[in-house]
Amino acid sequence: MSEPVKLFQQTRKHLKTGNFTFLSTQVAAWQKLTKLIQPILPQPEQWQVVCYENGILTITGENQAMISQLAYLQKQYIAQLLPLAEFKDLQKLQVRLRIQNSVTSKPESLTRSLSPDTQELLRGAADFVSDPKLSQAMLRLASNKK
Repeated sequence: MSEPVKLFQQTRKHLKTGNFTFLSTQVAAWQKLTKLIQPILPQPEQWQVVCYENGILTITGENQAMISQLAYLQKQYIAQLLPLAEFKDLQKLQVRLRIQNSVTSKPESLTRSLSPDTQELLRGAADFVSDPKLSQAMLRLASNKK
């Protein structure tokens, strides 16, 4: 068996720059690999390469059904990827679920104020609670302090 290829071997100069150039190189390589695998793997998923080391290609997707399909049929997909020069040492696929990043503002429930009646009910309930921390939390909630 051949010696595993270390695609992302750190060099001494990378240590001086805080690994920024090293990480930039890694990300660029993963983006290139992502473009290569995308048309081959099950669609309509947006696959993303997150690591390729020692013959193991780690990719992510957002659809659990597609991830399961890819994991189940990985031998067939590896056979399709092997002819590509970049994947000549490919032995295994690791498929992980990628959580969708939702960049939104605060949920409505956190941004709107409590009604005066609700604030009064919370203050009253805080008086009856024997736990001081819980009572304080209820008073903070009633006063809408962030």
